[in-house]
Amino acid sequence: MQPGAKGLKVRVFYHDKCFDGACSAALFSRVYRECVRREAQFEYIGLVHRAGALFDESQFTGDENAIVDFKYSASPKITWWFDHHQSAFLTAADQEHFRRDASGKKFFDPEYKSCTKFIADTSARVFGFDPKPVAEMVHWADVIDGALYPDAPTAVEITQPAMKLTMVLETNQDDAFPKKLIPLLAERPLAEIIEQPFVAERIPALLERHEKSIEIMRKHSECVDGTVYFDVTGYDLEGYSKFIPYYLHPESTYSVGLSKSSFRTKVSIGSNPWTKTRPEDMVNLAHICERYGGGGHARVGAISFPPDRADEARKAGKEVVDELRAAMRAVASKRGTS
Repeated sequence: MQPGAKGLKVRVFYHDKCFDGACSAALFSRVYRECVRREAQFEYIGLVHRAGALFDESQFTGDENAIVDFKYSASPKITWWFDHHQSAFLTAADQEHFRRDASGKKFFDPEYKSCTKFIADTSARVFGFDPKPVAEMVHWADVIDGALYPDAPTAVEITQPAMKLTMVLETNQDDAFPKKLIPLLAERPLAEIIEQPFVAERIPALLERHEKSIEIMRKHSECVDGTVYFDVTGYDLEGYSKFIPYYLHPESTYSVGLSKSSFRTKVSIGSNPWTKTRPEDMVNLAHICERYGGGGHARVGAISFPPDRADEARKAGKEVVDELRAAMRAVASKRGTS
């Protein structure tokens, strides 16, 4: 591919409040500059899973529009797409639309732990991109999105630059912040990025908030039949560490939690990366989430409800808890008779 005209505008839509989402946007931009058009200008628009429509087509105003680390859109205005979520397609029609696409610019593989690694590998194979200069970012996106930490304390005790950036991104409420951060991610070392004043000034307060969130979760969580349940909708805990339930309840296999923000009430459903439950005995959490209009991966997912429908979210959360606890009792019973 040849470099194109100066000033071409590329709008990159990415999974907001997510380290992998931000890294995917940064990496896609670098791939585009190196392999497609050198002089392109990029704009970054965060997307979040919410009840109702996920896309506003009036925002697809770039000369090219890309979606990374987020669900598929069949809009003819979307020219690039990379995703790795099992629940990538809102409808069967969307999935068929993707299968028929012949552009060579839309890619999907749910076997990848992170979309960043998927973009790096795919771009190297298809476009000749050299991923070595971004190896640090790709590594940490894979660790963080794939929960590839050696144990729960490592995941919860925030020490590495990438983990501090994750904390900042997941709690961010300032639309301007990721637009300043994303251009740096694929260009500078992570340790240098967290020293940038606009990043560094946020970290001390967030570390204190993180410690408080552990104590709140300790008070409001219980583990029964290998499944943790917690409801923290009464607290400002959007963006808490998803590993806290397993840090507090290392015997658990699953967690189901409710939290609330200005735009949704969220049911988070996850599995303990360090569980002793055998893979063949695990429940596919994406399938559960899809029944309620949510989605995710086999081992982690979420369901979003409007902020004023917390009762519906709570009902769904308790139904999922009951289902997972029953599944764990069935596993225990099978082991007892085998």
